[in-house]
Parts: sequence; C-alpha cells; structure tokens
Amino acid sequence: MESGLPISKTAGGLSLIAAPLVFAASTFFWKEGQYGVTGGTLINLSQVPWIIAFIVLFDKLKMEMPRYATVGLIVAIYGCLSGANFGFVGVYGEAFQIPHKTYLETLSHYSLSANLLLFWPGPLFPLSLLVLGIVLIRQKKVEVWLGALLCLGAIAFPLSRIPRIESIAHAVDILLALPLVVMGYKELITPKVENRPSHSIDQ
Repeated sequence: MESGLPISKTAGGLSLIAAPLVFAASTFFWKEGQYGVTGGTLINLSQVPWIIAFIVLFDKLKMEMPRYATVGLIVAIYGCLSGANFGFVGVYGEAFQIPHKTYLETLSHYSLSANLLLFWPGPLFPLSLLVLGIVLIRQKKVEVWLGALLCLGAIAFPLSRIPRIESIAHAVDILLALPLVVMGYKELITPKVENRPSHSIDQ
C-alpha cells in the first residue's frame, strides 16, 4: 500500500532514528537541570525529524483510522512546538544569563502566551506517543513489544523532564529511542510497494 506522502521511506526511516537520538544527546549538555545553549539547540533541531517521524507513524493508520490519523498528527505537531520553544528558552536563558526562576516569574505576566507556546502543548508530546503506541498495537501495525516500549517511554517521559534528574532522563531517553530506532531501521530495509505514481523528497 502506498502512503502518498511527500516523504520517502529513506527520509522517514532516518527521521525515526534521528529524532530520539538527537533529543537524547541534548541531555548530556544539561547544566544544573537546565537545557543551556547546546542542549536547547539540539532539542530545537530534533523537532524537525520528530515531526517527520510522527507523519510516518500516523500515516500507517490513515486507511483504518483516517480521522485519528489527521487529528492525532496535528496534536502531535503542536506538542513538538513546545519542545522547540523550550529549546529556545534554554538558549536564551544561558546566553542572557536569565535564571530559571526569573524567566518563570516573568512568563507569569504573559500567562496566555506562555501556556499556548510552552506549558499546554508540552504534555501533548508524550501523550501523543502513548496513544499512538496503543493504536499501532491494536491495529497490528507494529510488533507488540515495539508498541509497548513506545508506550512505556511515553509514560516515563514526564518523570525525566519534570524533576530534571539526569540519570533518570538518560534512562528514559534510551527507553524511548529503542523502539523508534528499530522502527526506523525496519522502514529503511522494507521495500516500498507502490500502486500509483507519487512524489517524494528523495529517491
């Protein structure tokens, strides 16, 4: 079955692999629990392959669950927006020497913007992964163990980011990366079956 997306299997597979790995790399550059310039930059850049990865995964469900595939993808992309914005906060925080407490107090004066850009979409990222993992299992689009690991990583994700404990964050990063890297590898090695001509961003 052909996806019809303007994304080739190569780009999709590489994005599934790169998204969690680049994200995980950012944790090594935390400074006292804050993202900093390097960590914030990596988190921000990782959102590009994350969005492509979500497109690939939701595309697997578009035939059986077209509404969920469409709405779920929009919600997931909105969740990625939060990751990019938190990355910018980390960059600006270190570059301009703004303490974490100070920027939180300042943002409280702009609560609507802060919530729309940071705090409301933030939980949508792991929630999207959790629901996606469950649906992929139920629709038999991935092996049960891969979907289960994706769900576990999504559940554990807030536990690593709220307290900002590096050892826990590294463990969760690995847990989340494992199923996505395997899915990406399978995407790369599985031949694409085409029923009609389509365009892709690479061949």
